[in-house]
Amino acid sequence: MSDTNYEPPKVWRDDSKNGGTWSQINRPTAGARYDAKLPVGNHPLQLYSMGTPNGQKVTIMLEELLALNESGAEYDAHLIRIAEGEQFSSGFANINPNSKIPALVDQSETPSISIFESGSILLYLAEKFGHFLPESRSKRTEVLNWLFWLQGSAPYLGGGFGHFYSYAPKKFEYAINRFTMETKRQLDLLNQQLADQPHIAGQDYSIADIAIWPWYGNLIQGKLYDAGEFLDVTSYPHLQRWAEQIAQRPAVTRGRIVNRTWGEVHLAERHAASDFEGLV
Repeated sequence: MSDTNYEPPKVWRDDSKNGGTWSQINRPTAGARYDAKLPVGNHPLQLYSMGTPNGQKVTIMLEELLALNESGAEYDAHLIRIAEGEQFSSGFANINPNSKIPALVDQSETPSISIFESGSILLYLAEKFGHFLPESRSKRTEVLNWLFWLQGSAPYLGGGFGHFYSYAPKKFEYAINRFTMETKRQLDLLNQQLADQPHIAGQDYSIADIAIWPWYGNLIQGKLYDAGEFLDVTSYPHLQRWAEQIAQRPAVTRGRIVNRTWGEVHLAERHAASDFEGLV
């Protein structure tokens, strides 16, 4: 792979020899690659995920609902090891044809309902249980504005900045500068948004905060890509205040470690509240 003077061919061809962290699982085709059934627990909700920022959104949401005594939000969190390609099993592809974590199955419905895309899952759970999404049209719209902002913006942080800064087999100044510029613009936007209000969409904690915190809260606290100094995160005081405030919530403390196999504190799978004993 040449660093300079690359000329795209007339027709692109896959070249997995380019390497990189995910080169062995990335392919230009969709669909299942092998047959395997998914495990199924006894709780109403079955989550198939990994504790990436997108996965954390859902486990935090579920723990927040359980903290409000919503027994119907009890869940089994099954680990999907994405580096090993488990998201490409036939069982997983049946509930999410896009083969990306997280995916959720609601067994309390007849027939059961499969939900994929983390933002869709948050919206589904908020509507199902009636929490973290305002009823008034104006406030609801503001929450959804920021939920959709996150869904569109996070790929620049994860697949853009995170990939080229942390995971790419070689460092490319142009790509790192391009995505650093956009990431810092997003951080500045959030910092301004939080200058005069406690939460992303106003006074109340909502699915906007739950969606945004695993990406930008972790980043601003130096727990994502080890890029805090590089991004000068201390220059965003309102965002830092919000990130710390959300991090202190007990449901966030629990939800952020589910389906993780790395870090000082982690919980590979969650099947009961007692699984957190001794961890948080």
